[in-house]
Amino acid sequence: MDIKSAVSALEALAHETRLSVFRLLVQAGPAGLTAGAIADHLETRQNTMSSHLAKLHRAGIVTSERDGRHIIYRADFDAVGGLIVYLMKDCCGGNSQVCKPVAASISC
Repeated sequence: MDIKSAVSALEALAHETRLSVFRLLVQAGPAGLTAGAIADHLETRQNTMSSHLAKLHRAGIVTSERDGRHIIYRADFDAVGGLIVYLMKDCCGGNSQVCKPVAASISC
């Protein structure tokens, strides 16, 4: 992860709908969701959802895969993990004790 990639990811997430989309994809896990399913769940129009998904995809935090007539979108956990590591890498002058509560709060 570099600064440009981090800024792009954070910019993509800095929108209420896109953040909601990303969180929904995280909840869906590896199975992912179609744009239509995401739009239905968030009660938004499908054409608007496509533009939000494209922004998240360009930022490198969402992947897409064609499955017949549908495109399945998934959160890219490796990319987001890289973003979190980038943000926290030099935490508190090397005092890892400060970062432990953050790591411990993430549960799967």
